[in-house]
Amino acid sequence: MPVTEKMIDQLYAGWLAKVIGVRLGAPVEGWTYQKIKEKYGIINGYISDFKNFAADDDTNVPIFFIRALEKCGKDHELEAADVADALLDYAPYEHGFFWWGGYGMSTEHTAYQNLINGIPAPRSGSMAQNGATVAEQIGGQIFIDTWGLVSPGRPELAAKMAKAAASVTHDGNGVYGGIFVACCISIAYMERDIRAILLGALDFIPADCEYARAVRAVMDYHEKNPESWRDCFSYIYENFGYDKYPGNCHIIPNICVMILALLYGKGDFDATIEICTMCGWDTDCNVGNVAAIMGVRGGTCAIDYEKWRRPIRDLLICSGSMGSLNIQSIPQGADYLLKMMLRLGYELPGQWASVLSQNSRLCHFEYEGSTDCMRSRVVSALQEEQDRDGKGEGKALLSNTDRQAHSGKRSLLIQAKQVKEAEVYQKTYYFPEDFDDSRYDPSFSPLVYPGDTLHCYVRGEKVKESNIKGEKVKAALFARDSRSQAMVLGPEIILSDDGWTKLDFRIPSGEENEPVLALVDEVGILLSCEEKGDFLCYLDDFYWEGGACYTIDMKRERLEIWPTTGVPHYEISQFTRWKGITYLDQGRLHLTGEGRSAAFTGSHEWKDYAVTAEIGAELGEKSLLCFRVQGAMHFYAFGLYGKGRVALLKVANGVQELALANCRWEEKVSYRLCVSVKGNEITAALGESVLFCVMDEERPYLTGSIGLLTLDGSHMSCGRIEVVTDEKI
Repeated sequence: MPVTEKMIDQLYAGWLAKVIGVRLGAPVEGWTYQKIKEKYGIINGYISDFKNFAADDDTNVPIFFIRALEKCGKDHELEAADVADALLDYAPYEHGFFWWGGYGMSTEHTAYQNLINGIPAPRSGSMAQNGATVAEQIGGQIFIDTWGLVSPGRPELAAKMAKAAASVTHDGNGVYGGIFVACCISIAYMERDIRAILLGALDFIPADCEYARAVRAVMDYHEKNPESWRDCFSYIYENFGYDKYPGNCHIIPNICVMILALLYGKGDFDATIEICTMCGWDTDCNVGNVAAIMGVRGGTCAIDYEKWRRPIRDLLICSGSMGSLNIQSIPQGADYLLKMMLRLGYELPGQWASVLSQNSRLCHFEYEGSTDCMRSRVVSALQEEQDRDGKGEGKALLSNTDRQAHSGKRSLLIQAKQVKEAEVYQKTYYFPEDFDDSRYDPSFSPLVYPGDTLHCYVRGEKVKESNIKGEKVKAALFARDSRSQAMVLGPEIILSDDGWTKLDFRIPSGEENEPVLALVDEVGILLSCEEKGDFLCYLDDFYWEGGACYTIDMKRERLEIWPTTGVPHYEISQFTRWKGITYLDQGRLHLTGEGRSAAFTGSHEWKDYAVTAEIGAELGEKSLLCFRVQGAMHFYAFGLYGKGRVALLKVANGVQELALANCRWEEKVSYRLCVSVKGNEITAALGESVLFCVMDEERPYLTGSIGLLTLDGSHMSCGRIEVVTDEKI
């Protein structure tokens, strides 16, 4: 099925709207209609002004679950087991990601524990296993949007995939809700009439189920009483309220207010999501679903830029087990969804096929209005830093434009007013102080490392009546080290208005008297001129590519303490903890916990590399270095493995011993573990002694990050990790 430019815009708008809806509803999640009315009256726009919106389960789960399509293969029929694998790979153990409310209380927690203890999907989410109350809570529909987004105009495909995905954790009306919402999104690509969208989606669930009865009841009420949404809410409260259904967040009351908002919003994006928020109950979930439907229906032109889009800057923060996937741009998410559409047999326009074949972190600015998480900072003539929105002495305004493009049709326009120096950059690592809270416990690995190479294309444009002498504006790529705050600059060029100039800059990796960068948290382009004035220029095709060559010295790492009103959230900088306890002591990172514990760092996209770690067994017999980590259940590990033994392991849900060797080692003594991976060849050494050289012939892991692992309740410590990737091996 061919995909049009309009459909691509709708997909981006749908995913963008999902993020907008979740952010709008989150501050009043769980509030009643009455409490919201008394506190806010009429809601018109975002309730809270977040520094950056931290992770949320409503966006975590859909963007990670869709990765099951990648793992199961193009011609593979998606099954519940595929989605279950994604859940186990990307959900940290009982923290972050979604609500861990206890076995038998939280539906997702219950299903996760079932899976990890050997109960397969879809039995893991079934009524037969968990009972109807647990199985029919709201999660079946709130995590389902992406299956509709990748199925434009094919609701039968959306229904099939949504059923497989929802059944991992839910059953009955919980699954019907997932099917219904996914089908609404799929149909909205082709149909603008709200009632037609709802009726079309109803065709894919049993007509006699409670979910269908509730949807039809609200539709019937609206048809007879089309004016007052508040009267309709009173009807829902009396007939479908929380008191009518068991559990802590049942799906039926919440779909009722979603239908109310869709109908009484009268096709207007703002009115629909604001009404949905004012209804209360599970607001972030309901508004996120409704916004996704409306985003697809109306495209980007339906979503007000200043009101909804500018505050989020195209940024999506996640809290999965893979730290390099926890900082995403919304365009990057849309790109990934387009790639999954290709796997499902859709045909993309040639321009988009070219875009998607390039680096996954490419900022191509091809989506209408997208700024791809780019930010601006202005420095005055006195070198006093202004605020990051440019409200001080000078301004550097960023916007998407179709006036110029190096490739495709669009680029990022940078308009500087009364500026001598401006930085346009992307944050590549976040700290607790960048957030107001720690919703769903995010943690990160850096996106960019010493040794990586930055690329972009820039061009200038003359500004009439500019007071810049000679109108010469210089440009250079840069990276900033978060530890020292040092900025390192690449080659400087003078912008030309005659064409595009490519900039390249390899970030120093400490070789041959180069600066040593500990943690790169910003990369971008520095624009400067001799005097303050006005200028404008264009940025396109900004990206970075591998070549990481760096050291994590645990003496330089920090305990990150996140702001929270609930359970404290602590992390070790650069690491994402899957399970267990991590802490720093005397310049070493410690990992311990019952059963299996692990913490990961680095990029999930690394291919060939060498990694060396200084590891000691503090207690117990199994302390190992992880590599080619693709998720919490899929990676290799090498290290100490029982008294007098070392091992090379492959974790594929279970643990497979690829190679064993006898080798004496002692507790509380540090050992140098060295691993090199090239293609499917693995070489592992203890100190200077090469112990294993193995070719993994059966579904080898060819990409992945690194990490630390303990088994059988062991306690390990690590002093430093050194990484050299790709061509440097």
